[in-house]
Amino acid sequence: MTSPTRRAELFDPADRARRFAGPATGDERPLLTDMLAAQRHTLELKCRGLSTGLARRSAEPSTLSLLGLVRHLAEVERRWFRRVLAGQDAPALFVSEADPDGDFDGATDDPEVVRASWQAWRDEVAFAERFAAEAPHLDLEGLDVWRGPVSLRWVLVHMIEEYARHNGHADLLRERIDGAVGL
Repeated sequence: MTSPTRRAELFDPADRARRFAGPATGDERPLLTDMLAAQRHTLELKCRGLSTGLARRSAEPSTLSLLGLVRHLAEVERRWFRRVLAGQDAPALFVSEADPDGDFDGATDDPEVVRASWQAWRDEVAFAERFAAEAPHLDLEGLDVWRGPVSLRWVLVHMIEEYARHNGHADLLRERIDGAVGL
């Protein structure tokens, strides 16, 4: 078997098909939620196959790590969907006033921390997916302490941007860790 010559060849074709299986035309809600789902799946792909120790490895002097990104994105999902849009009193998972970078700084190689971090992310994604699917319309609003009123539409667009930016970080981290590259 020959070595892949292009980054696109490094992904399993089934993963690529699953990532971008949603519509490219039509109603706004499926377009936004499917694009966000593709970004979430990309994060999982970037982290696939990493050992516990490598999942938290950073590129010095930064504390940015793949596990830190998972923890950060769990916080972001929780903030926008649970607290802002659903109005829940849902305390932060990994950060606090005393430790505002706890999502990254607390990303240790302890197997329980790794497991709990992934579970927190999956729980927050599941909540967000349900919330977006069950919302009566994309103009549903929540109140954000920084921005004021925000719509579900705005949050979905913002989350796509947030994941796309951090998936770029994940790309670079993964390539630095073990040479794995892909789209």
